[in-house]
Amino acid sequence: MLLAVIAGGAYWYFAAVPVVEHRVESGALVAEVMGTGTLEARVKSTISPKIAGRVHEVFADQGDHVKAGQPLFTLDDAELKQQMEIAQATLDLWQASLDRLQADHDQAKAVLESAQKDFERIERLLASKSVSVEEGDKAIERLRIAEAGLSRSVAAQLEGHKQIATAEKSLAYSEARLADTQVVAPFDGLIVKRYRDPGDIGVPGSPILMLVSTQEIWVSAWVDETEMSRLHPNQSARVVFRSEAGKNYQGKVSRLGREADRETREFVVDVRVVTLPENWAVGQRAEVFVEVDRQSDVPLVPTKFVFWHGSTPGVFCRVENRARWREITLGLRGAETVEVAKGLAVGESVLMPAAGKHVSLENQRVAVAP
Repeated sequence: MLLAVIAGGAYWYFAAVPVVEHRVESGALVAEVMGTGTLEARVKSTISPKIAGRVHEVFADQGDHVKAGQPLFTLDDAELKQQMEIAQATLDLWQASLDRLQADHDQAKAVLESAQKDFERIERLLASKSVSVEEGDKAIERLRIAEAGLSRSVAAQLEGHKQIATAEKSLAYSEARLADTQVVAPFDGLIVKRYRDPGDIGVPGSPILMLVSTQEIWVSAWVDETEMSRLHPNQSARVVFRSEAGKNYQGKVSRLGREADRETREFVVDVRVVTLPENWAVGQRAEVFVEVDRQSDVPLVPTKFVFWHGSTPGVFCRVENRARWREITLGLRGAETVEVAKGLAVGESVLMPAAGKHVSLENQRVAVAP
């Protein structure tokens, strides 16, 4: 008799489909939109020289924090110093020449005054016929020569002032080029890449260092365009780096992209990382999960227990040891759980095949797998 009971129980168990049973509970649910992207800096700068030259010294290396105005590297300035000295010497020469030209001007002015007085005296004497006409002509000639001499001295002074202005500009240009050999940090930040070493040739546009500001580091994540209406700036988010897959870092949506990729139909969402890992790198991969909705104390069921009949969701419930499909209305959806807005109550149980969803439960005899 006992063997018959055991045999009957074994037959019933093996004839039934093994299932996993889950009891519906109430709880909080957070709906999130997920995107994958890379860690980037909002403000970054490729540090390169304004002029070409050989790199003389590099004061910063990757991983160094620097302050605005802090020296980063220098170029060889020997030739530029010589050019500046030549420009200074040229300026000094023209300034000295201007002093001589001023003396010549004073002399020409005195000669003209003397010639003018002499002409006036001769003119009075001519009126009384005390001197000859020939002496009067000579006085006029001396006056004309004196006037021409003063004109030459004025022109020479003008030329001297122009040369001084040119020399000053040349000196200023040489000083500016010499100053360009000293390259400083444009803002506070972190050196993330060093491209050149002393002895290398630096040219404008060719990077020596890469500097990023740590004031705002974010993940530029690609999100499906169907989620666009659910996303807004300042929404809370969590960031998961692939280097620490089990840890969440706090984030916040900074801005939304305004251009979708025409092939992938995704757009960029920039999520600022409030707290960074101890070790991080620009360009590393990360996933962002933006919180778009939240509900508390609602009936929840794992999404794997939801089965679809066409476009209608439902669950399998046990009725007299058989699986019966029941239509439900879904509410807020999370990553692994979903709210049941209608069709199930807290405390009821739902079923799914122990072997996975590829096994049909429709009206099948079921047994809860041990």
